[in-house]
Amino acid sequence: MERLTISTTIEHIILENGWLDRVDRVSFLAAGEYNENHLVVAGSKKYLFRINHGSQINQADQIRYEYNVLKAVEPSGVTPRPFFAASDSPLGGVMLMEFIPGRPFDFARDLDHVPRIFAAIHCLPVSQALVIQSTPIQDIADESFQLINKFTDHPMAEQKQRLLDYHEQILRLNQDSGTLFDNEPLCMVNTEVNSGNFIIQETKGFLVDWEKAVVSCRYQDLAHFLIPTTTLWKSDFRFTPEQRTNFLRAYYRLISPDFSFEELAFKTALLEQTILLRALSWCFMAFVEYTDPKRVLKDRVTFDKIKTYLGDIECFLN
Repeated sequence: MERLTISTTIEHIILENGWLDRVDRVSFLAAGEYNENHLVVAGSKKYLFRINHGSQINQADQIRYEYNVLKAVEPSGVTPRPFFAASDSPLGGVMLMEFIPGRPFDFARDLDHVPRIFAAIHCLPVSQALVIQSTPIQDIADESFQLINKFTDHPMAEQKQRLLDYHEQILRLNQDSGTLFDNEPLCMVNTEVNSGNFIIQETKGFLVDWEKAVVSCRYQDLAHFLIPTTTLWKSDFRFTPEQRTNFLRAYYRLISPDFSFEELAFKTALLEQTILLRALSWCFMAFVEYTDPKRVLKDRVTFDKIKTYLGDIECFLN
């Protein structure tokens, strides 16, 4: 659909549903792998209009799921507020939500914001509307296995075998971990804490993309943020051991824990190994999706990064 037509349709959806009294301007903002965002201006106010194109967590009504997640994490004060959602609009699943202005996240300047954001979210009451992953290593291994085997005719046979071998390694890690996570308190976690999903204002940071949130252990977010597949996605930053420790200690001080820092650091390390499997398995799956000429959303920078990660797979796994 042409941009002009999309803008007109967005305006029609908003006004017909009575979400706003007026729409002065609609403009395209950005698109990811499964969603696209548009800026809506109505008088002196700005809103974000989100169009969904698919689900990474097998949700039949993905936009309603994300709306429910955003309602659940809204009390944190570090996420965008959702206003309205429709599952069956002319554009499919759509949502009108708060537009949060700010600048992109910079690892060199903005690390201090992230422990505060995580702590504010992880302390909230858990929503029953979210998918539950109570056995994180096994759950992530299962998800990764599905990603690896989604396309049986994948052209990268060598990378597939390496990922399957690493998957077996993670299954052994899960077995060795025994009952380590059995009594772990669960919280709402984002699971996609890439630097591009943070927006920074002068004194505050926000986490804005919540399409894959689940109820699980806090170590999912901590580990995802720390691993090199995350930090190198849009920067050349890697955590040093000292920076990693300082980051985890900053988070630990904010959550009033009833467990030791050593336990936090150890469990995070286990999830770092596990989430690395998911990150590379997603790249492996996405390589085929990105080469499909019928794919709606494509980002050349993302595809180039996917190819780089798969080409350097041993650098991540060794």
